[in-house]
Amino acid sequence: MNQQQILEELVSLLETNGIQVRDEPLSGQRGGLCTVRGRPIVFLGSDTPVQDNADACAEAVNQAMNIEDLYIKPQVRQYIEAHRNTSD
Repeated sequence: MNQQQILEELVSLLETNGIQVRDEPLSGQRGGLCTVRGRPIVFLGSDTPVQDNADACAEAVNQAMNIEDLYIKPQVRQYIEAHRNTSD
């Protein structure tokens, strides 16, 4: 599974669980999870490398979701777990 596929799976996971994901120009800056008017939103940079956006999504999953009882493709779960310590 390549980085783009992992990013797509992470975005789908977030959106399926009620977290809006927005692709915005961030001038090369890395996005992440924030709360706007009480709703969780993940901002991804439309001008940011796929790797950075995937990292931001994995960290958002760790911050906002309990994935223990969810089925997630093994490669995606491994990616999320690899980013668990960076989101603390």
